[in-house]
Amino acid sequence: MRVEDIEQGILGLPQDQLKQFRAWYEKFDADKWDEQIEQDVKEGKLDAIADAALAEYKSGKAKRL
Repeated sequence: MRVEDIEQGILGLPQDQLKQFRAWYEKFDADKWDEQIEQDVKEGKLDAIADAALAEYKSGKAKRL
């Protein structure tokens, strides 16, 4: 199946099914995002960002929200 086929299928959905699809896709996308973040954490891809943030905090550059 091609993306174009999926797009055409979505365009043909009645309003109630489009609403149902949106809700499903929102959850699907959020779950995939969470999986990617978890994988990046396990692989250490976020370590440099975390270290930089902690260094700024410890040096007094952080502001209270």
